[in-house]
Amino acid sequence: MKELFYMGGPLFMVILTVLLFILLAVTVYFAMLIGSGKAAGKVNFPHLLGYIKDIGLFIFITGILGQLVGLVEAFKAIEQAMDISPSIMAGGLKVSMITTLYGMLIYLISILIWFVLDLWYHKTVNGEG
Repeated sequence: MKELFYMGGPLFMVILTVLLFILLAVTVYFAMLIGSGKAAGKVNFPHLLGYIKDIGLFIFITGILGQLVGLVEAFKAIEQAMDISPSIMAGGLKVSMITTLYGMLIYLISILIWFVLDLWYHKTVNGEG
C-alpha cells in the first residue's frame, strides 16, 4: 500500500489523504449532531449532509487533476526520449491512474457515508431511531 502511495506521487496523494481526513472530520461532526438529537431542530440539515458528497466529489476531481499532471510530465519525458517501448508507456499510464483510483475510492466512501447518515437522520426525525 505504501508503494502505491509513493508511485502515485507524494504531492497529490498527500493532498487526497488530507482531504480524506477533512471528510472524516465532517462525518464525525454530523454523526454527533444526529446522535445527540440536535440535527432534528435544523430545517436544512439534509442539505448540509450533501456537503459530504460535495467534498467527496472535490476529492475525486483532485485525483483526476493529479493524473493529468502526471500524464503531462510523462508525455514531456516521452517527447524528450523520442523512442519509448509500449511496455514502458503502459507502465506509465498505470502509475498515472493511481491518484484517480484513490480519489474515486474516497468518493465512493463519501457517498456511502452520506447514505448512512441521511438514513439515520430520517429515522431519527421520524421517531424510529
